[in-house]
Amino acid sequence: MAAILALVGRPNVGKSTLFNRLTRSREALVADFPGLTRDRHYGTTHHEGRDFLVIDTGGFEPEQKAGIVAAMAEQTRQAIAEADLLLFLVDAKEGLSAQDEEIALELRRSGKPVLLLVNKMEVRTAAAELPEFHRLGMGTPITISAAHGHGMEMFWQRVADALPVTADLQEPAGGDALQGPSIAVLGRPNVGKSTLVNAMLGEQRVIVFDEPGTTRDSIRIPYERGGKSYVMIDTAGVRRRARVGEGLEKLTVLKTLAALREADVVLMVMDARSGVSEQDAHLVGVAVELGRPVILLLNKWDGIDPRQREQVRGELERRMRFLQYAPVHTISALHGSGVGDLYRSIDKLWQNSQKRFSTGELNRVLQDIISTHQPPLVSGRRIKLRYCHQGGIGPITLVFHGNQVDRLPGAYKRYLETSFRNALQLEGVPLRLLFRQGENPYAPKGRD
Repeated sequence: MAAILALVGRPNVGKSTLFNRLTRSREALVADFPGLTRDRHYGTTHHEGRDFLVIDTGGFEPEQKAGIVAAMAEQTRQAIAEADLLLFLVDAKEGLSAQDEEIALELRRSGKPVLLLVNKMEVRTAAAELPEFHRLGMGTPITISAAHGHGMEMFWQRVADALPVTADLQEPAGGDALQGPSIAVLGRPNVGKSTLVNAMLGEQRVIVFDEPGTTRDSIRIPYERGGKSYVMIDTAGVRRRARVGEGLEKLTVLKTLAALREADVVLMVMDARSGVSEQDAHLVGVAVELGRPVILLLNKWDGIDPRQREQVRGELERRMRFLQYAPVHTISALHGSGVGDLYRSIDKLWQNSQKRFSTGELNRVLQDIISTHQPPLVSGRRIKLRYCHQGGIGPITLVFHGNQVDRLPGAYKRYLETSFRNALQLEGVPLRLLFRQGENPYAPKGRD
């Protein structure tokens, strides 16, 4: 089992910056803004033959009893319970605070080993604040600069000294890692994405709060269900472009788009009570352009009457006409109805999206399609599709070679797509067709 390190501290002390340095990634959002991280965020790292799971947490305010700050504190407590070693970050620039002392008391109650990290030591006045932190009773502080990497050698030495051998992972990094589809949960703010993630995981894994924009980062959660491996990605809600400001919200949108590029299956969550909007169609259109299989989810379905349900289905058909091949599920993430059925569609789309076909098989299908309905005549000449081969997966791409293919009508391209989808049993996944023009031997050749 890999040793689990939890980063704990009050807001804006540099936990996410250290998380990114330890995991050698930019998975956690970092900005000069208190309370940016709200959920537990997991990453992995490897140092001198040892593997570690790192948990980034939101700003810890133990005394808060209500609201989203209390929900963040509960997430931090869950991370503390999971961890083998707690990394308590304090800010050398601001010095010791009463909140630091409250957190130290909470960490002592946990009974877990703690390393005190005094961060931001690159600040010129930081050394003067250092003696204060001995008052926390956490042993000799480790002085670091997460932003610049100073003090990391001593940090790793103290981690090695503090961890019991039993927490070490004996296998090479990635040797027992979960392998399975990455599932991105997409949608506008406050449509129930985090509620759905929690329902699918069977635990209160991400913060759910009746406030648009609660999730700000893309949270990746590896897990197993029924002996199968998955990675859940809860993305931040994306608003209309006209409402997306500069700075933090724009960065959040970029993280959501990056999560879509990594996803194998996208769950597009829509609020059935407010209907299917143009923004929903735009969001799912981005996923389709990236070639990702999509499952359309009408959430809060139990809260609307039959007449409204019929209206929503009509809106879905009209706005998502370009996605007629995608499966549609009606669910209630809050009550769990219909959620268990999603895995059947996820597994099927994942399997279909990974299929590979031989050139011989594709060309036999092509000849059957052409014999049923030939390409049209253009200027008295028949468009010819000579052969086809697979160009890749994610999405499955078929490459056609022939003459005059640049003049192939859209209607015939749609016929080819539907026919290949049916013949190859590619239900529910996008299929990309590329056409390569053969050289015309009668075309005039340029002079050298």
